[in-house]
Amino acid sequence: MANIKSQKKRILTNEKARLRNNSYKSELKTAIRAVHSALTAGDKEAATSALKNASKKLDKAVSKGVIHKNNAANRKSSIAKQVSSL
Repeated sequence: MANIKSQKKRILTNEKARLRNNSYKSELKTAIRAVHSALTAGDKEAATSALKNASKKLDKAVSKGVIHKNNAANRKSSIAKQVSSL
């Protein structure tokens, strides 16, 4: 454990941020998994709505600094390509 007061505070804030980031990442995985399950089922309607939801979640994660904007762009592009090929 750190002896410096500011470092003790930093440890606490880093832990809060880590938990928040894990929550966002978990939501992302769930949203993308919903797109993939709709794709395997062959349901174009469900896949399109899941894609819209996943895109929102990816944009939200970028705005919060959880993932890089290029990472989100690549993921959105990949799932959009899969949905459009359905």
